[in-house]
This record gives sequence, C-alpha cells and structure tokens, in this order.
Amino acid sequence: MLPDLIMDRARKMNCFFLNRHRLDSCKPLIIEDFQVGLITPEVMRQLQEFPDVFVCSEASVQLHPSLNDYKTRSTAVEQVLNQLRKNDVFITLRGWRDECYEVRADISEPSLMRMERAATCLFGIRQFGVDINGYVNHPELGLSLWMQRRSQSKPRWGGKLDNVVGGGLSVGFTVEETAHKEAMEEAGIPEYILKNLQPVGNVMIFFESERGLSPNTEFVYDLEFPVDFVPENQDGEVESFHLVPIKDVLPIVLSDEFKTTSLPVVLDFLVRHGVIDTESDPELGLLSELLHIPLGYFYRRATLGAGPGVPPPPLLPPPLVACMQPAADAEPEDK
Repeated sequence: MLPDLIMDRARKMNCFFLNRHRLDSCKPLIIEDFQVGLITPEVMRQLQEFPDVFVCSEASVQLHPSLNDYKTRSTAVEQVLNQLRKNDVFITLRGWRDECYEVRADISEPSLMRMERAATCLFGIRQFGVDINGYVNHPELGLSLWMQRRSQSKPRWGGKLDNVVGGGLSVGFTVEETAHKEAMEEAGIPEYILKNLQPVGNVMIFFESERGLSPNTEFVYDLEFPVDFVPENQDGEVESFHLVPIKDVLPIVLSDEFKTTSLPVVLDFLVRHGVIDTESDPELGLLSELLHIPLGYFYRRATLGAGPGVPPPPLLPPPLVACMQPAADAEPEDK
C-alpha cells in the first residue's frame, strides 16, 4: 500500500537516526566545546593512526590542542584526508571534489574549520544545502513538478532523478546566494523568474550509506515557473529535465530511481500542497516528524563525560523513539 511505502521511505532516509545501536556506537567530534560531528567505529580506527591531529578517547574525538584556529585545523585535517585518500581507505574519498564545506554546529554558528566535501560524511559533519521545488500550474496537466535526471558522471547518485535544482552550501556562499547560483548552473533559471523564489522552511534527515553519515539540513524554496519555461542545464551535471503531473510524482519519488536524500523535499512539498494528507497517509504526524529530525540534539555545545554524545531517548519526541530500530547495515547509496 502507498502509505506503507511512504513511511518505509521516510524511515530509510533516516536509517542512521532511527538505529539506536548504531548511534550509541559513535563518538562525538568536538571542536571548541561544540559537537560538530559523529565518528563511527570504522572511522575511529583510522583516526587513531594520526595522534598529532586527532585525540581519541572513550568519550569523544577531539582535535589536538595545538590545532587552535581555523587555518591550522583545516590544513592538518586535509593532510590526514590526503593520506587516507592515497591509501584508498574509504570509498567516499574516491569522489574527491576539490570543494570545501564549512564545519560548524549550526548555520548561525561561526565556522571552526573547512573540510573537503567528499570527506564530511566520514566525520558526520552537518551538511547544509538548498533545494528548489520548480512547479507549474499547467493548463492541461494541472499542478506539475519539474525534475532533473542527474548526469551519470556525478560522483554520488549518478543517473538518479532529483529535484529540479539542489546544491550544498560551499565555503563563501550564503543560503540565498547558493539558491541563485545553483538555479542558474543547474537549470538556467533567469533572474526575472528567480525574483519569485519563496522560502518555505527546511527539512532535516540523518541518513547513512556505505560512504558515511549524512546529517542533512536542506533549505527549501518553492518557485512557480512560467508554463512556457523549460529548464536548461549550464554546467554539464544534468542529463535531462522532465515535467511530471502531480498525480505521478509520488510513485516516482518513492521508487529506487529517485535520489534518497532529496525525497524529503518532495514529500514536504506534497504535504504542504495537500497531496499527502491524513486520508492518504494516516501516519501524517509521524511523517512530518521524520521530515524534521531534531539534529540540534547532536550538533550543539558539548557536555563531555556524558557518554557517546547521543542524547537519551526521553529527550526525543516519543513517536521517533518508538521508530528506533535495532542494528542494521548502512543503506546502499544506489538504492
């Protein structure tokens, strides 16, 4: 049944968050008294080989005290990552991007260092991005959503269907600047259309794949396209675009053809536009919570000595605690 599939996918995109055993096996990554990441046992074993950079203990992983500013931290960690990449230890480093993300507890907090984008999932670094729902009120098709098919050459999720525009916040760009930059690069959307860009909130998920952890916060925008506007890729990272009538959207995004970590953005759109309601999904309340995982419980000022840095179940909303599952393998990224 469709409601069961919706909830199954919502749990899948939060497979790390809902795996209590896996959560408890991780150690918090602490920088300047802020928890900025989570370290899995597999990554911990590798970091212990670099004691001049990482101080690993039963309670946490911290950077060496000599690394006390943005530049020294960024340089030292990059050297470790280059060594791990040379040794081909982690699959995610094969997709090295030469693009950095800021490392911080929240979007409003100062950046403590920067890190190669492909490596952030190894450290459970909080990732921020922008997604645009490009929709059309078509005279024949009715409400419809534009989707893109990602280029096969993309290092992650190559060939999958995706939101019409989406991208991560790179060093030096604000949320709004990223929205405009990605809209032009990915879909060739001109400024006269972008002036109608509407911020509608965010979605937050905590996913794990064989590449690592993805604690994602996506800032979401809705944008109505003129009926005669057709997106056109500018940077070679999109294979094609497709206009999908709203009645056909849900089966597509729930299939393995759609990028898992973009699914919450579309589900949020469908909830807000009444396509998913309590009749079509009796667990709508729980679905809404799974679209807005409380990442602030992990990424905040740290209290060392309080265990692995994961808050006890009573701090979480009761429906989410009830969803927590026993240990399971990370999701294959191509699923």
